[in-house]
Amino acid sequence: MGRIIAIANQKGGVGKTTTAINLSACLAESEKKVLAIDLDPQGNTTSGLGVNKNEQENTTYEILIGQCSVEECIIKEVIPNLDILPSNINLSGAEIELIGIGKKEFILKEEIDRIRDQYDFIIIDCPPSLNMLTVNAMTTADTVLVPIQCEYYALEGLSQLIHTINLVKQRLNPELELEGVVFTMYDARTNLSLQVVENVKNSLKNTVYKTIIPRNVRLAEAPSHGMPITLYDPKSAGAESYRLLAEEVIQRSNGEEE
Repeated sequence: MGRIIAIANQKGGVGKTTTAINLSACLAESEKKVLAIDLDPQGNTTSGLGVNKNEQENTTYEILIGQCSVEECIIKEVIPNLDILPSNINLSGAEIELIGIGKKEFILKEEIDRIRDQYDFIIIDCPPSLNMLTVNAMTTADTVLVPIQCEYYALEGLSQLIHTINLVKQRLNPELELEGVVFTMYDARTNLSLQVVENVKNSLKNTVYKTIIPRNVRLAEAPSHGMPITLYDPKSAGAESYRLLAEEVIQRSNGEEE
C-alpha cells in the first residue's frame, strides 16, 4: 500500500516544489517506486522533472474534471522509479468548474486509490494556497509534510495550515496526520535561521524532521535544467540533504507500519 504525502504550505517561496521534486527523486534513487503528483497550476514540479508541461493533453486538470483517468495521465519513468502526473495552467480553472459537483473534495482520492498499490510513495505538490486543490490533496494523503523557510514569519502561516489539516481530519479524512515540518533555505550564518528552528521545535516537539535543507545555489539552478538535484549535481550539499530527508521519510514510514 503506497504511502501518500502531501507537501503543503499556503505561503509561496518556501521550497515546497523543490522539496516535492527532490524528495521524490531521492526516494526513487533509494529503489522505491514513486509517483509525483503535480497539483499546482504553475506546473513547476512537472517542468522540474524534465516534462514539457504545455505539451501535455492529459494532466491533473483533466483528471479532476473527469475527462481522463489517472492511468491515461501518468507519464512513466521520467527518471528511473519515478512516474509523474503532470500539471499546467489549465488547472487554475478547476476550482470554478467543480462548483456544484458532488463529493468534489474526493475526486483525486477516488482516482489515486485505484493505483495506490503500484507505488511505495506518492508525493503530492500542492498549490501555495488553501483551496479546493489542496483539500483534494489532503483527502487523498495519509500525511502532510510542511516545508518552512527559516524566516521571521514562518510560524504565522504554520498555525493556519495546521488548523486546515485539523479541519480536513475532522470532516473529510480522519486518517490524516501531520507528517512533519522540514526547514528549507537554512542559512547557518544568520541568527534568525537558528531562532526560527528553535521556535518551531519548541511548539511542535516531535514533528520536526532532523534534516535541514540549506540555502544552495545548485538546488535553485536545477529546475531550470529540468532535473532533480540528484541528476544535476549529485554531490552538492542540496542533494545530500534531500537524500537524508528521504531516509528519514522511509524510516518513519517503516516505523508506522510495524
